[in-house]
Amino acid sequence: MTVRKPMIFCDFDGTITNSDNIIAIMKKFAPEEWDEIKNKVLSQEISIKEGVGRMFALLPSERKEDISEYIINHAKIRDGFKEFVTFTKEEGIPLYIVSGGIDFFVEPLLQGLVEEGNIYCNGSDFSGGKINILWPYSCDEKCDNDCGCCKPSIIRKLADSNSHKIVIGDSITDLEAAKLADQVIARNFLIKKCEEHAIVYSPFETFYDVMEILKKREVIA
Repeated sequence: MTVRKPMIFCDFDGTITNSDNIIAIMKKFAPEEWDEIKNKVLSQEISIKEGVGRMFALLPSERKEDISEYIINHAKIRDGFKEFVTFTKEEGIPLYIVSGGIDFFVEPLLQGLVEEGNIYCNGSDFSGGKINILWPYSCDEKCDNDCGCCKPSIIRKLADSNSHKIVIGDSITDLEAAKLADQVIARNFLIKKCEEHAIVYSPFETFYDVMEILKKREVIA
């Protein structure tokens, strides 16, 4: 039997970090109408791309430094993530970060942990009056969900038929990726969505849990 090569596609906000950084930014800096937009995203009334774009359009670009400093100083990396990165390197498992987060906080928080070339997230433009989100990883021809940072499209680009695709995530932004995965490791809202869609998953709270889950699989042996 051919053992397929594992590849890990890991979410950032609420997965690598203990909390969702976009939600934290909105709670701190946005007017109250952000909450209704967020609820429409979670209920899938509007797309992730539309929702994230509309939420950041509520924020003035002149607050860039305040917002960046707030998130970089307050975001906490989930227990075990540094050890998890070391584990993937020792095992020779490619680790890709696929995030609906934004470059101005994702990249600084991962600096020194994950190579920049393995980070896929949304971009940002502060040249106008309001923050404009850029979408360098939009949906391919096989996806019409208007994802923003389209995780299924990235998976299709990087993985092949010999890949054992492992998706790690926590929210609605990870659902479409989970549908493509050979193995799902989930927490929080993604657990609820996996159960709704009959997707088999393993629950986790820390990346020590994730390492134990992966060590049990034959693909690591």
